[in-house]
Amino acid sequence: MARDTKERILSAALEMFAEKGYEGTNIRELAASLGLVKSGIYKHFESKEAIWNALLDRMIAYYAARFGSAEHMPPVPDSAEGLVAMTMRMADITIHDEKIVMTRKVLTIEQFRDARARELATRHFLTGLAEMFTAIFAGMMDNGSLKRDDPAMLAFAYTSPISALIRLCDREPEKTEEAFAGIEAFSRHFIGTYGA
Repeated sequence: MARDTKERILSAALEMFAEKGYEGTNIRELAASLGLVKSGIYKHFESKEAIWNALLDRMIAYYAARFGSAEHMPPVPDSAEGLVAMTMRMADITIHDEKIVMTRKVLTIEQFRDARARELATRHFLTGLAEMFTAIFAGMMDNGSLKRDDPAMLAFAYTSPISALIRLCDREPEKTEEAFAGIEAFSRHFIGTYGA
């Protein structure tokens, strides 16, 4: 029961932080949204900062399990078409999984206030993707499905436009279908240029 309550608190906190930011969220409102009193929250977390850190830990694990990370690499595609399929699966998760969308919003808002949020935003929006795709592209070069080139530069060139289109979905959800199609078109253009 206590574990369920902790999970409910973290889920509600994610929603509130995504909507109001860390500073705009207060524990009394968080508790009320769950049918608890403030002391009911403090029974599970010693402070708002403890909720924040537990939420970030939870979302790092959630993201890595569904999307992958430099530490939890997805399998290297054995063809250029496999790269498109993997990219579209990752884009679908990133754009449509509500927890990942809310986490991205929280990191976007809080990167200017909190050092850990800033580091996670940099990792999720730039460096982690580039590291993951550097390894993927090196593997694809080794298996003969991509032309030989600098895998780090290709990873940067590949992930940056896709990330920009994903951020467009966050700002303008009505453009999600268009952005999703743009990601596939870009991925196909990329393999047309770099596929072996």
